[in-house]
Amino acid sequence: MNTLPIATARQVRQAAVRLVREDGRAFAAVLLLNGLAALLGLAGPWLLGRIIDRVTHGATTGDIDRLGLLLFGCAVAQILMNRQARYLAHRFGERAAARVREQLLGRVLALPAATAERAGTGDLTSRGTTDATAVGETLRDAAPELFVAAAQALFVLGAILTVSPLLGSCGLLGVVGIALGARWYLRRARAAYLADRAANATLAGTLSATANGARTIDALGLQQQRLDAGRDAIDTANRARLRTLHLRLRFFAVINLSYTLPVVLVLPLGALLVSHHTVTLGAAVSAVLYLRRVEEPLDTIVVLLESVQSSTAAYARVEGLAAAPAPAPTADREPADDRIRVTDVRYAYPDGPDVLHGLDLDLRPGERLAVVGPSGSGKTTLGRLLAGIDRPRTGTITVGGVPLADLSPERLRRQVVLVTQEHHVFLGTLRDNLRIAAPDADDPTLTAALDAVGWHHDLPDGLDTDLGPAHRLDGAQAQQLALARVILADPHTLILDEATALLDPTAARNTERALAATLTGRTVIAIAHRLHTAHDADRVAVLTQGRLTDLGPHEKLVTTDGPYARLWHSWQG
Repeated sequence: MNTLPIATARQVRQAAVRLVREDGRAFAAVLLLNGLAALLGLAGPWLLGRIIDRVTHGATTGDIDRLGLLLFGCAVAQILMNRQARYLAHRFGERAAARVREQLLGRVLALPAATAERAGTGDLTSRGTTDATAVGETLRDAAPELFVAAAQALFVLGAILTVSPLLGSCGLLGVVGIALGARWYLRRARAAYLADRAANATLAGTLSATANGARTIDALGLQQQRLDAGRDAIDTANRARLRTLHLRLRFFAVINLSYTLPVVLVLPLGALLVSHHTVTLGAAVSAVLYLRRVEEPLDTIVVLLESVQSSTAAYARVEGLAAAPAPAPTADREPADDRIRVTDVRYAYPDGPDVLHGLDLDLRPGERLAVVGPSGSGKTTLGRLLAGIDRPRTGTITVGGVPLADLSPERLRRQVVLVTQEHHVFLGTLRDNLRIAAPDADDPTLTAALDAVGWHHDLPDGLDTDLGPAHRLDGAQAQQLALARVILADPHTLILDEATALLDPTAARNTERALAATLTGRTVIAIAHRLHTAHDADRVAVLTQGRLTDLGPHEKLVTTDGPYARLWHSWQG
């Protein structure tokens, strides 16, 4: 089930109004130019009707020529206005789409890490790509054209009623049919398109997880399970897409009938009125031409209505991030120092039992603490709590006397940084990737950070090398890059959870020692899966089934008959 919220229809409307207001002059200019173009478009059928009536009454060639030139002039003016209006609409739409993407990026970056993890990459990726793109395209293309088409349809219907109220009433029958069909469609479309978008997000997440874990799937023989999961996701997405298709087919059937009925009625009725001299032949021809012309804007409205419903569902997902759970920081003071205290902490994952039980730990500033224990003992969970990613169920974790979970993300990251074996290499140069942690760092500083983590890789352009398809870093190189960022960020407390797992044992130990030397005076918490890390630490904390069962220096613990000594001797073989 999706853990990220979806905006309501009202919230989407309010967000759209805010977007328009931010660039209101451009939007007003688009509507004005298109309105004038629509008015000029009404001149064609009216002038043609006048020409027919003039010919019928024996007008001269000069009169007809003047009307023909006026008709041509109106057509040229309409083309020029439409072109300028379309140009302004695209500029307005691109600016609005850029604001939507920037707002989306800010909201995604503001999400708590735990919230983003629970949402999954498929949901966040689809909101940031296909959903944001759909919103941008609608703002650029569909929204202005929808307003224009609506204005054109109203103008044309008004012109028909002006030429002949009786013939114009036939055109209104078609509008009534379209209105009833649209009402039926809109009542069902939002839920259907939201389900379609959610199914596509689930499918994207399933395919991404399968692709990223291909080697593990192959090693464990899980191919059939992943195939079944993929087929289920595809079937769900297909059913959701067919639901929207069925809605469109029924809606379009009503629309086609609404187009045909007025023409069927107007032709015989117009002939009857002309034969009884109730209307002129020119007026009847104008009415028929207007009626045929109204089909174009109505058809545009129908087509764009489907597009707008799809993009409205996309916008509901994009705008929904505004309501994503993001606990506001409550700390009103800065930490007094860098001392971290863990007091009677208990933690449980959703719908699960406690994995940490009454943990107490006092971290001295500047010390190097190794956290060891069997798999499943709670080491990674403790690391996440110390990094402020998760909150304790009970108990407190404070830094400098201030609860860690109450700090704002900016203040928290100045205190604690967690580094795991999961990292990301961004598209861009090596310099760009390093400056993420220190935007103002110069090249000697960047090089020193790389040297500190044992970076000895010759890239063709040094710091200017573009990382990406042309130069992909392997896992070990990417891990060293992530550690170099840590040095540049210079946090007060660093938590390493398998941060050197992809390096060979010798390189890992050398890198950890280099980090410790570079971060002298900083607190380093190493969640140790290789016990040589514990050997180099000032103190070792042993977790067993979520409880702290040993704490002290390596030299002391290894001489006792405690949990750490047994782990050490077992690791030594």
